[in-house]
Amino acid sequence: MSVALATQNPLGAAARTQLNGFAQILRDNGFVVGLAETRDALMILSSKNAARASRLRASLKTLFCSRQSDWQKFDELFDAYWLSHGMKSATRISGAPQKSPTGLQTQAAGRRGFGESDQADHVERGEGSEVSETGQSKREGASRTELLSTTDFRHLSQPEDLAAAHDLAERLAKSMRARLTRRMHARRTGQRLDLRRTIHKSIAQGGTPLQLIQRKRKDKPLRLVVLLDASGSMNLYSAVFLRFMHGVLDSFREAEAFVFHTRLIHISPALKERNPQRAMERMSLLAQGTGGGTRIGASLASFNRWHAKRCIHSRTCVMIVSDGYDTGPAENLGVEMQALRRRCRRIAWLNPMIGWHGYAPEAAGMKAALPHIDLFAPAHNLESLKALEPYLARI
Repeated sequence: MSVALATQNPLGAAARTQLNGFAQILRDNGFVVGLAETRDALMILSSKNAARASRLRASLKTLFCSRQSDWQKFDELFDAYWLSHGMKSATRISGAPQKSPTGLQTQAAGRRGFGESDQADHVERGEGSEVSETGQSKREGASRTELLSTTDFRHLSQPEDLAAAHDLAERLAKSMRARLTRRMHARRTGQRLDLRRTIHKSIAQGGTPLQLIQRKRKDKPLRLVVLLDASGSMNLYSAVFLRFMHGVLDSFREAEAFVFHTRLIHISPALKERNPQRAMERMSLLAQGTGGGTRIGASLASFNRWHAKRCIHSRTCVMIVSDGYDTGPAENLGVEMQALRRRCRRIAWLNPMIGWHGYAPEAAGMKAALPHIDLFAPAHNLESLKALEPYLARI
């Protein structure tokens, strides 16, 4: 079907469905396509550039291609999806072998035309591929999980992808059980001889050490305090982190959770609700004002004054999740970070923007906080969260 037909109803439901399918194909092939790009593409479809295939191709190519590899793959993907020629195999990212050119995956060409309803995708499965009762290949399911684990949260635009990422984040937190720190205590059986107590005990036997006193490590749980930036600039990440925090409070024996924007809110009681959906609902009632500006320094001042004494001891790791954009004075943030650093064992600052290409911590607030941080790490996908576990184990 000609692309020119798109102009007959450029913003209709069918057009939006087809554009959404094309954006998904691009994401499956490694393109960085988020909500902003999809919105701009809808504007292109409603313009005169959609009247001819060549103009639509050039406009979408300029919008969606951010790397040389994208530029090389785009034409063939465009032809296969919009013009129904080029690729005949139908494969998505999965564990199944694919017959399309290396690095390219698309839905069945010829199955859809512009404006037509979505058809079921045909997936070529290799011999021996196991299929679950739902019809999904087990290898495909595993590969989808791997894809979600490495995808930046801001590029998860589909509701089912967001729901899957939320579930994975909570399962990840539950798998990161409290890593135990150790102290030496006297035991009758243990790994080391407690010489002082052995000599003291031998006095009753005339100095003969008839009973050896051993020293054994006593497990003490790590305390984790999470402070999540819920300002407007963190909107695309905060929802996934809330599910991660729900899993943390459910798994760690000692944990506290806060969100902050223009003020600080203690949300541990809400997140300790066993049902994740009800926990999110309770939290939303508490955290009114999310999605606006952020005052990191003022929020940390509130934490240091009202909560630090109760929440922090010598085996505490404070985890701050924020992009570092503070509307308050940067020197205030530096002072509060210094005060917080004196209280706790470690400070880990997780910044989703570290995962962006070419990012540098140039924000004044981020520069003021950096000297007091023990770990400055990315937090843009599930893989980056999983990488925290070895760090927590060493505390």
